[in-house]
Amino acid sequence: MTTNTANPLHYLHLRYWPWWGAGVLALVGHFVHPLLSILGLVLFYLGVKDITQTAQAVRRNYPMTGRLRYALESIRPEIRQYFIESDAEKLPFSRKQRALVYARSKVQNDKSGFGTIEDLYTVNTEWLAHSMGPIHVEPTDLRVQVGGKDCRQPYSISVFNISAMSFGSLSANAILALNKGAAQGGFAHDTGEGSMSVHHRKHGGDLIWEIGSGYFGCRDSEGRFDPQRFAEQAKDPQVKMIEIKVSQGAKPGHGGVLPAAKVNAEIAEARGVPMGKDCVSPAHHSAFSTPVELLSFIAQLRELSGGKPVGFKLCIGQVHEWFGVVKAMQKSDIFPDFIVVDGSEGGTGAAPVEFADHMGMPMRDGLRLVHMTMVGAGLRDQVKIGASGKVTSAFDIARCMALGADWCNSARGFMFALGCIQSRSCHTDHCPTGVATQDPLRQKALVVTDKAARVANFHGNTLKNLAEMMGAAGLTHPRQITSDLIMTRDKSGGAVPLRSTILNLPIGTLHANANAADTQSLPEPFKTHWPLASAERFGPLPRSV
Repeated sequence: MTTNTANPLHYLHLRYWPWWGAGVLALVGHFVHPLLSILGLVLFYLGVKDITQTAQAVRRNYPMTGRLRYALESIRPEIRQYFIESDAEKLPFSRKQRALVYARSKVQNDKSGFGTIEDLYTVNTEWLAHSMGPIHVEPTDLRVQVGGKDCRQPYSISVFNISAMSFGSLSANAILALNKGAAQGGFAHDTGEGSMSVHHRKHGGDLIWEIGSGYFGCRDSEGRFDPQRFAEQAKDPQVKMIEIKVSQGAKPGHGGVLPAAKVNAEIAEARGVPMGKDCVSPAHHSAFSTPVELLSFIAQLRELSGGKPVGFKLCIGQVHEWFGVVKAMQKSDIFPDFIVVDGSEGGTGAAPVEFADHMGMPMRDGLRLVHMTMVGAGLRDQVKIGASGKVTSAFDIARCMALGADWCNSARGFMFALGCIQSRSCHTDHCPTGVATQDPLRQKALVVTDKAARVANFHGNTLKNLAEMMGAAGLTHPRQITSDLIMTRDKSGGAVPLRSTILNLPIGTLHANANAADTQSLPEPFKTHWPLASAERFGPLPRSV
């Protein structure tokens, strides 16, 4: 039988000597200088606290010195970021990616000298095939018209815009700077599901109003969709498009809660919720529960908004559910004006680790699947497609275009332009740069006028480089980039067109009533999942399948 009674001689062990040394310093310091005595007493007291506390075994066994372990652990991300990680190590963004955004937002030298640091002969290396007849392309021409057959107010959107980030997740100053930068640069600012605040409206930048499952800004007292409140907000000329958030990449299928302590007067007003209560975003929508109902909701919002473009954002999950939405388009003849494909690599202020690491399809796979499904269904010309997921450079945009996108959105890229240093403390409300916090003192450090200029500069310089890439390839617009123009290396190391390594489908091969026999010649997942998809329901397939 064991006992927990400690032998007094135990405290003579070497690991306790720093503690005893503090006691000696307190005694000797009394005869040398009072400050030394005080220092010794403080350290000895900390040692006593370490030995008597019960929460941390390291501190009980290593009084005083054990605290170093926790101090070093607390700054481990900074040590790694500043001194250990390589320029190309992406956790989640590489130093090279961040440095590019900083340079372009500050209008500093963004060129590199002495050649690339990339190994161009490794698997998955990618490059854009240039032309022997380059041309000049104006960055201001890089826009896309969004609006389908039922849209009465189409919008000419830039090919590069600010992705969804809510006021509440971001500070007031961050929202002000983003929108002012969007107004200066002539591109769109997605509100995020937290709705439109006074900070979104102050500088008049074009807005994409995102509506999530909480219907913030257009909800009744029970949290349900309110058509009248929506119509009042949607007809604001500053609102150019409406986006229904079906799911987001960083935590697809997961709701959210903004604690009551963070629901200040401005957030409560923007979202239409009471102060002093938790602000809940349910995991699912109450306005629709099937693919057909989703499309009916889109048609309703389009009519209530006066004919503005209405679409939805999703991260692909169970493939047959996405196929069900496309089948609903074929059957109902109702189409969204646009679809934004988010990826599991997307960012968020806070997400469960399991969701961030193991839920949702990555953006490139989801984008290609959405594009090819619309091509196969013969509907690609009816709907525009946006892409969001770690887009920070002109080549990132070009690659997305090759996979099927019409435009790209970036969230964390524009956060870097605001001064974000990737401290990854968004969920703590202790953002060191004032970007992702509601602390009034911390966000005061973010000067709106200065950071708005950087937001506009980042957008403008990125499009300038995209225009130069287009010109070098002999193209007049990114829409002309195909998967044949992006080259990559296959598993054997050979240079091949990207098209040969990704999902492809002939035009018009997907019919709403196609059965298993009709899809036998198609690649997966169309072969298996298209016949099983339903326009009348969401939800998992039977276990046997």
